[in-house]
Amino acid sequence: MTPADLSTTVLHAVRRAVDEDALRVAVPARVRVERTRPGGRGDYACAVALQLAGPAALPARDVAEILRRRMARTPGIAAVEVTGPGFLNFTLPAARDLGALVRTVREHGTAYGHGDALAGTAVSFVPAEEPRARVVTDTVERLLRSQGAEVGDRAADGEALHVHPVPATDRDLFARLGEDAARWALLRPAPHDRPRHTGNGVLLVQREGNPLFRVRYAHARTRALSRNAGQLGFRAAYECAVDAPALGALLADHPAVLTAAARYREPDRLARHLEAVAAAFSDFHDGAAPLPVGDEKPSAAHRSRLALAEAAGTVLAGGLSLLGISAPEVL
Repeated sequence: MTPADLSTTVLHAVRRAVDEDALRVAVPARVRVERTRPGGRGDYACAVALQLAGPAALPARDVAEILRRRMARTPGIAAVEVTGPGFLNFTLPAARDLGALVRTVREHGTAYGHGDALAGTAVSFVPAEEPRARVVTDTVERLLRSQGAEVGDRAADGEALHVHPVPATDRDLFARLGEDAARWALLRPAPHDRPRHTGNGVLLVQREGNPLFRVRYAHARTRALSRNAGQLGFRAAYECAVDAPALGALLADHPAVLTAAARYREPDRLARHLEAVAAAFSDFHDGAAPLPVGDEKPSAAHRSRLALAEAAGTVLAGGLSLLGISAPEVL
């Protein structure tokens, strides 16, 4: 759960409160979420209730409590508290034991994070003609199925729903960029944002400046590590004892990201998450090599690092698959 995800979650809570007539305010365009200051509660804080208190003609703490109740069970958030004059404070789940986590990822493979969080939900969508709406609808259906929802023709009380992202202006996107890059270009921006990088070829350049390349390269690198380890005569050890809190926290958060992306019909949450996993994997790889260097012999540390790298690759491959994007083993 990143600050951007928390901001989106708060905005959803405000919209729900307005729709339910619990608040009578204009929904702000954006909400700022910041790291809690020293001595504060939780991991992140938001002052939106103080911003809305005047227009709502309510005390800020009352506004904060209205929003807190609508976020209390959000996947990826352990607790929401109201503090001070009306601040919302968010506590994220503690990272799980890294050894247990990598074993769980290995056990479930690319289906890690799939579950039944939305079991009992029945949804159907009107077939879309506009290219971006078609891609977003297809991906949202994949995400919903991954969380146990029933998706099909008129599954939701006989009424099919529409997906209305900001349309893509480039009608030749798939012909110019190909399936993978075109899907990333349409899915990575939030549905209410206009797609970028559709006309300048950035998503076709195999360099670090291409976010899709960074994600796919990180996956390909994890696969290369496994192949190279096999050539050196060792395999991953899943009694993981490495210290990689950033990467471990992102892998642990993957199920909650999938649930939120499905629940709110926002595939961009998953795309952003994959970018973060790729960046954390690169930092981990550069700081603690999973393979022996020079005259080193394979050690328990190398085996544990390799297990964590393989778990990261599995999450990247599974996430790309849900976005309908391939995950090559060699780039």
